[in-house]
Amino acid sequence: MNRDQILAALRERILAFATLRLSRDHAEDLTQDVLAVLHDKYSHVTELVELVPLAFQVLRYKMLDAHRKALRRGEYNQKSVEDLPLADAGNNPMAQLDQKQRVDRLLTAISQLGERCRELFKWKLEGKSFPEIKRVMGQTSINTIYTWDLRCRKQLLAHMGGSWE
Repeated sequence: MNRDQILAALRERILAFATLRLSRDHAEDLTQDVLAVLHDKYSHVTELVELVPLAFQVLRYKMLDAHRKALRRGEYNQKSVEDLPLADAGNNPMAQLDQKQRVDRLLTAISQLGERCRELFKWKLEGKSFPEIKRVMGQTSINTIYTWDLRCRKQLLAHMGGSWE
């Protein structure tokens, strides 16, 4: 028997063994991986009595590696999408009231701040970075902007009553 015939017979045995423990698709992938390793790294092994145990040892290592990878990714304890509850499209009236009250408190507190703080918050909410705010405000040091931001946030928190909630 030449090497190609041996590998064809060995492929069937490896696939049968792997299919007992894994899904058919996954078993076929692992079988291909094992045959690739045998071809690349163990091409000098030609005897069937050496090749069979070697192939099954490589297969066991590949299966352990796949198992470790699945554990690391959390694939064993994933919940089915069908089992998860659907999100409520309508907000809870209590949550809406709470949100409205927080927004009202925030707007009242912001209106009590100075012009510089209001402008700083406006630019931050527009998504401007601190270097962009520095340029817009005409400052030479970005540390000045960081200091103003810290002071403005402290003033806002004080106007909110010492709590964001």
